[in-house]
Amino acid sequence: MNVLCTRLRDLNEAGAYRLNCPLDELRAAAAQIGFALFDADLASVRNKGEFISAVAQAIHAPDWFGNNWDALADALGDLSWQAATGYVLLLRNGGEVLGLPAADCGIATKILADTVSFWKSQGIPFWVFRC
Repeated sequence: MNVLCTRLRDLNEAGAYRLNCPLDELRAAAAQIGFALFDADLASVRNKGEFISAVAQAIHAPDWFGNNWDALADALGDLSWQAATGYVLLLRNGGEVLGLPAADCGIATKILADTVSFWKSQGIPFWVFRC
């Protein structure tokens, strides 16, 4: 697990990946190094609204959350209500397209990539794992 902890702390490696370790190992490593881990189960997601709601619920979005793409991007770039030294967003059971139509998957993927880039600019690792 020490290798995983080291990798999670590596700002240069932070990004969006397919999870290639046991889920329990990721959870334990994130907890050990003080990262917030957000677990979004996408099993029932079939559209944009359901995806946004699943992620908003996972990150414990505040009351001002508007349930649209802009609000999702804003919330993922804020996270002041979940202050941590790093973040892991786990997207489970969504498949390659995250349970979304292709066009919406492209928008979601762009938002997630922009989120990773934003947090890197702040010196904070933000990871997205699909499993």
